[in-house]
Amino acid sequence: MFDHELMDTETAAVKKELRSMKRTFRIGLAACALLSGVIGFSAGTLAAKNSKASVVVQSVERRQNVENVPVTSINIPSVAALTQNSVVEIRTESVSNSLFLRQFVTEGAGSGVIISEDGYIVTNNHVIEDARSILVALHDGTTYEAQLVASDSKMDIGVIKIEASGLTPAILGDSDSLSVGEPVVAVGNPLGQLGGTVTNGIVSALDREIILNNEHRNLLQTNAAINPGNSGGGLFNADGELIGIVVAKSSGEDVEGLGFAIPINDAKPIIEDLIAQGYVGGRVSLGITALDLTTPQLAAQYGFKTPGVYVQSVIENSSAANGGLQPGDCFVSINDTAIEAISDITSILNESSVGDQLMITVKRDGKIVELTLTLQEKKG
Repeated sequence: MFDHELMDTETAAVKKELRSMKRTFRIGLAACALLSGVIGFSAGTLAAKNSKASVVVQSVERRQNVENVPVTSINIPSVAALTQNSVVEIRTESVSNSLFLRQFVTEGAGSGVIISEDGYIVTNNHVIEDARSILVALHDGTTYEAQLVASDSKMDIGVIKIEASGLTPAILGDSDSLSVGEPVVAVGNPLGQLGGTVTNGIVSALDREIILNNEHRNLLQTNAAINPGNSGGGLFNADGELIGIVVAKSSGEDVEGLGFAIPINDAKPIIEDLIAQGYVGGRVSLGITALDLTTPQLAAQYGFKTPGVYVQSVIENSSAANGGLQPGDCFVSINDTAIEAISDITSILNESSVGDQLMITVKRDGKIVELTLTLQEKKG
């Protein structure tokens, strides 16, 4: 679904000034099910074009104000002892339909972090999405059936609850106070069967811009070992404070040490909204499902002649329905910005507010059609 997240498929002050210098990567989710693959990017190899070129080594004296450079160490056994009881294993079952209309059950696995003594647990939306049953195992092996409270596909955050008391919630840290090179510990359930696994590393980047599920995201990057099943687990600082929710890793034959986590300062207001009202307030909803058809062959499978971003369906009484969008429309531009992928639309919606008007140009039956839509709030 694809609404502010383009519909249902899906505030610290100033962000780091380095953001404008950052590369944007497209990465894959750390799979929540053992049968799921991890889609990633391939690392290129840089080679010297002229191996005979002379190299001039310049020796310079480097000085810095060491008083402002934090010197930190980490006691990993201590952090593990403080945090392991706050991280849970999650197992799910989902029902899917085959091409021959037969139903089959898919099992998945992931991690979660306890955030209240009475059983609220935060995880990733992709861990529990469409699950018909959710089973939670505590570090001591006690298991509970969990109920979905609410989830948000845009931020990839889900909240579930178990009927328990006296649990050990994680202590929330301050992700805005982190420094590159600061030691961290990841705790989760890699491979869906190694619950309570502790790995360590450093903060590799504070505000890495990537594209995840067609959303431009700014995440913490770490070299702590992250594997399928770690999704939804915790990233902790040297004091055992939760500073990130593990969300993704990058994979590839030559890729190692690239894991990502949602900064806890970004996740906290989302979690609070999901618990309080069941959705994230202030999000705009376009009210369509969309198809990103990138090749002529793929377009032909859906009955279209050319590649493009097409409206698949329109939600009744939504912004799109009230503005005149129709199934089969192919996006040309929004507010004079060319639309070449779903992520282009998502970026525009991310910068929009409830009540804003969008000037949308689409191709319909070979003709150019211009529409004006007023954005509504996404509820649920």
